[in-house]
Amino acid sequence: MQITRIRALRGPNLWTRSTAIEAIVQCEPNEQCYTEISGFEEKLRARFPTIAPLQPHGADQRLSLAHVLEVAALSLQAQAGCPVTFSRTHATIEDRTFQVIVEYTEEAVGKLAVEKALALIDAAQNETAFDAEKAIAELRELDEDERIGPSTGAIVDAAVARGIPFRRLTTGSLVQLGWGAKARRIQAAEIDSTSAVAESIAQDKDLTKRLLHSAGVPVPLGRPVESVDEAWEVALEVGLPVVVKPQDGNQGKGVTVNLTERSQLAAAYASASKYGTVMVERFLPGHDFRLLVVGDQLVAAARREPPQVLGDGQHTVRELVDIVNQDPRRGTGHGTALTKIRLDDIAVAHIAAEGLNPESVPAQGQRVVLRNNANLSTGGSATDVTDDVHPEIAARAVEAAQTIGLHICGVDVVCETMLRPLEEQNGGVVEVNAAPGLRMHLAPSFGRPRNVGVPMVDQLFAHGQDGRIPVIAVTGTNGKTTTARIIGHLFAAHGMRVGMTNTDGVYVNGRQIDSGDCSGPRSARNVLAHPEVDAAVLECARGGILREGLGFDRCQVAVVTNVGEGDHLGLNFITTVEDLAVLKRVIVQNVAPTGYGVLNAIDPHVAAMASVCPGKIIYFAADRHHPVMATHRAQGNRVVYVDGDSIVAAEGSWRETIPLRDVPITRAGTIGFQVENVMAATAAAWGANLPWETIRRGLSGFVNDSDNAPGRFNVMDYRGATIIADYGHNPDAMRALVQAVEAMPAKKRSVVISGAGDRRDQDISEQTKILGQAFDDVILYQDACQRGRADGEVLQLLQQGLAGATRTGYVTEIQGEFVAIDHALSRLQPGDLCLVLIDQVELALAHLQKHVDEASAATAA
Repeated sequence: MQITRIRALRGPNLWTRSTAIEAIVQCEPNEQCYTEISGFEEKLRARFPTIAPLQPHGADQRLSLAHVLEVAALSLQAQAGCPVTFSRTHATIEDRTFQVIVEYTEEAVGKLAVEKALALIDAAQNETAFDAEKAIAELRELDEDERIGPSTGAIVDAAVARGIPFRRLTTGSLVQLGWGAKARRIQAAEIDSTSAVAESIAQDKDLTKRLLHSAGVPVPLGRPVESVDEAWEVALEVGLPVVVKPQDGNQGKGVTVNLTERSQLAAAYASASKYGTVMVERFLPGHDFRLLVVGDQLVAAARREPPQVLGDGQHTVRELVDIVNQDPRRGTGHGTALTKIRLDDIAVAHIAAEGLNPESVPAQGQRVVLRNNANLSTGGSATDVTDDVHPEIAARAVEAAQTIGLHICGVDVVCETMLRPLEEQNGGVVEVNAAPGLRMHLAPSFGRPRNVGVPMVDQLFAHGQDGRIPVIAVTGTNGKTTTARIIGHLFAAHGMRVGMTNTDGVYVNGRQIDSGDCSGPRSARNVLAHPEVDAAVLECARGGILREGLGFDRCQVAVVTNVGEGDHLGLNFITTVEDLAVLKRVIVQNVAPTGYGVLNAIDPHVAAMASVCPGKIIYFAADRHHPVMATHRAQGNRVVYVDGDSIVAAEGSWRETIPLRDVPITRAGTIGFQVENVMAATAAAWGANLPWETIRRGLSGFVNDSDNAPGRFNVMDYRGATIIADYGHNPDAMRALVQAVEAMPAKKRSVVISGAGDRRDQDISEQTKILGQAFDDVILYQDACQRGRADGEVLQLLQQGLAGATRTGYVTEIQGEFVAIDHALSRLQPGDLCLVLIDQVELALAHLQKHVDEASAATAA
């Protein structure tokens, strides 16, 4: 068995809404049924006893080793603690070749799981060793490294619960919530509106304390020092005992408390000085509390205890630490509820003050504290006390956060109890933290967990807001780029800043920011991350969906222009029109429940997509009497159709009419495929709740020139002849173009055409077969990229299509697109018409425009 290709499907895709790994797997003839491999399953289970059943429940099928790979990869992830459930194996049309799809939550973990599953199968086949426990441990460790930390994860989970989309911007904790102009960003428990100044103040403990003191918040006396002598002087000044800590620190690093002797202070000074300037302040007796403030409210509070063990009269301190660390809640990083206790030099020095060492055996019930500070990051524990907080303490915590300027703030308080005001018990605020850790509130060691992510999301997004902008997804065999451009124009006419992706590039607010074929998910994600985008119109081509899935989780409107006879068939296992329809309908499957699928009622493959749409349907078709249209309208649903010389939108008895004479792109309705594009765009705008006044104004202002829609039936005048430039490249497009051209008067008709090498032979020949019935002259050219074809092979297929042509009398072959264009123009006479099927869109249009401009200048002279 061999894996020939692996892809990460990072968005909703052909197989599932979940992220997934897709592997192309080739099996040898003897690997087509694993039950026929002698002793295979027994050898496999001997190496991985807890693998899930290989056969579906109650089934008895012939399953290949590719199916075993699927089950093993999913089982390894599941046992590593990853929340994955979906997997599938699909036999392709290629003999012994399978597509294996396995869900993942972290891409690197999913890929490693497939790699380990393959190693497991190889071990079972070759009777070599495979350590399943080690493999699962590797996957678990990688998952902990890759996944979002608990603080960020709590906020993301709360956002998802509200329907807010999210995207990780780095492998760390920087996350975007929402899209476009409505997007917000967080980094751990810090939001984008918190200033760097506020964060800088919070890091300076002396400045923080002075600001809080001036605001009337109780704080311990003390100040920064520059030597041990000065530290002792300050200690005597404020009164013993004291605390020594770094002026700029976090996670309790370098903090030593309850110091009463100069020797202790000297050791503490040495520890704190590793982290910068040292502070000495009065030690406040009592417990260590962390109060979490979000905005103007206290949302959680916890009492923190330092790392400690309880003697049993039998085990050493070292052994007791090991026993405590066996708690599954304890890990080495921040990904678990608690952190493992470290018996390091600081801990050894601390227990030495109690007359103990790591090999001492504490008495039964003896409490051995291993550190002075109670931070969770050093192995401490937490007890939720949110319900005990006195209103006055809550008010002082909010005051502290707002004085520093933090929207999310961890306020550290030392006092005896949360039940009485700080002033009554000589308590105080000892520290204020930006980006506080949330573990102690999300999963306290004791007490009730608090879902603190919810108020943080509420701080970012007002009630009822989901951070989403209108997203219109467009796909189809033909017309999708023009339709996307019209939709984008309609949103712009409404005063919105539009982000648009299509096969020509990426556009934001009318400015092109990327060029080339940008109809894939990466370009879509770039648009949705742009801060100047109020609405996104995204062309979704088949290649991008296959390669990576969609660049969004769901859309407000999904438009499918047509499927027809298909295009690009025979590539990536999409071999039939039915296969292509299943792929194209992915955008329809991911419409929001409150959204619309806009579907071509005449195309049976498209019309059938209505059954998988979570939202409502708007059908469009020129023929309002078509059974699909008539039934849909009779049921009170939305339809868009042509009635005489107007486009009509109807829902029940309500109607809106737009005369085709007011829609320039249709040439008063004479260009049929443009009428279809306009109907689709009109339905999309209707589904997105744009006002009809805006739709009318937008359609009347959309001109089909090389600026608005390059390569989409761009009409030019050249010395009294008509030139039409179009990017049509499949049989359906040829039929539509012929129908449009025949509606335009001409003495003689000529066409310039090449063929894309990545189409099937019959698709290339079919194009010229259609054109040969409608054009007098046919100029064939070989384009710049043959896409895997041999030199001259495409031209030969085009010539085959012209065999028996009833109208064509002149055929010639020319090397080079621009030379072919020049040849065609040289044969034009006033009143003629020339259709130029361009390949290099921008360059070819510029070349044509140069000829047109020169001819105009010569005429004017």
